[in-house]
Amino acid sequence: MNQDWDDRVTAAWASFDDYPQERAAEFRAVIDALVDELPEGSPLGLFEQACSWDSTGHSDRAAPLYREALARGLSDVSGYRGRRAKIQLSSSLRNIGRAQEGVELLTPELNAPSDELDDAVRATLALCLSSLGRDREGLSLVLGALAPHLPRYQRSMAAYARALVTD
Repeated sequence: MNQDWDDRVTAAWASFDDYPQERAAEFRAVIDALVDELPEGSPLGLFEQACSWDSTGHSDRAAPLYREALARGLSDVSGYRGRRAKIQLSSSLRNIGRAQEGVELLTPELNAPSDELDDAVRATLALCLSSLGRDREGLSLVLGALAPHLPRYQRSMAAYARALVTD
């Protein structure tokens, strides 16, 4: 990957809303053309293809591609994309009825080095937990993620979040 390729991928995603659902295959073709520029089996390419399937409503097609990207070392090539892949794979797994796998994949991310994806980890994990009937745990995660962003009540919301899983 180089900056030019990355910029073109970013531009392609910026145009995503120009492709209504009936033109989803056209958007995936744009991503596929960019992926074709990479070495075969590139974890970056697999990730982008997974994203294109996922974003066009095909979690079932995306999940194996996310897994393959991670297995081929996506996190080593791009830690940020690796974390995104874990979040998005967990969401896809939930969408296809495998929420427990999503919980298992994302739970370790709660202790990963902090970055701008922390709240997305918690929100996606909360959805997976809710799909498993573990709503209190999910709500605890969401409140805990929200609390630091509030102009007031941060301490009380954080305490309520903790209480949801200790009561």
